[in-house]
Amino acid sequence: MELKRKVLAYITKGEGTKREILVFEHKDNPNAGLQVPGGTIEVDELLIDALYREIEEETGINREDLELKGKVIKSNYFPEHKNVIYERNIFHLTFIGKEHDGWEHRVYGGGEDDGMIFCHRWVPINKLPELAANQDQAIEFI
Repeated sequence: MELKRKVLAYITKGEGTKREILVFEHKDNPNAGLQVPGGTIEVDELLIDALYREIEEETGINREDLELKGKVIKSNYFPEHKNVIYERNIFHLTFIGKEHDGWEHRVYGGGEDDGMIFCHRWVPINKLPELAANQDQAIEFI
């Protein structure tokens, strides 16, 4: 079975009952479900570098607009009908940049989602719907 190393980013803003998390949907494929930024760690790439690279590629948010709170959990995910294990490294970051409610961003970076348009928005954590592929598995830890 193949092992693929991944990073996921729980990006939040606000405090207490006003705390929100950044999520996105594929503009042309809503069936892909609600997701958080993340992706594959490249060969010889540091976890932290992969994290910031994936966030910027998928959201357009720069490293300077984020404050790293820490690593939340490392776990394995076994997608149905695939002969692969995803090693997930989930991080929590706080958005400290200029406020904007929602935006579209065209993904770049040459990966399999290159050129796709993601529609981003903030959702209250206490009202977060189920995320695709069990990406919400560690929400309770942030």
